[in-house]
Amino acid sequence: MSKEYNPEMHTAEHILNAVMTELKGVRSFSNHIEKKKSKCDYRLGSPLTGEEVSLIENRVNEVIDSAIPVTYFEMPAGEAMKTFNLPKLPDPAAENLRIVRIGDFNEYPCIGEHVACTSDIGRFKIASADLNNGVLRIRFRLEPPE
Repeated sequence: MSKEYNPEMHTAEHILNAVMTELKGVRSFSNHIEKKKSKCDYRLGSPLTGEEVSLIENRVNEVIDSAIPVTYFEMPAGEAMKTFNLPKLPDPAAENLRIVRIGDFNEYPCIGEHVACTSDIGRFKIASADLNNGVLRIRFRLEPPE
């Protein structure tokens, strides 16, 4: 893991992806997660409106504020390929995949570090959201928990 790796930011990225799937039917195909500011890229045909940006930000913070426990379990790789939209396996040789579960809100395969509870994340803030050549880039940051 890089020295900039941040479990709070990484868990926020999981929540953002779940919200984007919920609201727009897309999951990021590329992301860059760092402590100060992160980004996720989505294939989308139109830019987000200001109202949609606020809706996404509010929904992510609603999940964070719900103080949902973040846990893990293992699933056979073949079952995970059928259950989740995985263009590739995180570890092609693995018999089992580690699934990150954010309460009843979301679960997705991941090998990264995460917080124990969403209330440890802080406030999620979208810094910008712009569309270029069919790619929506959302840049976000976290403000410390209150």
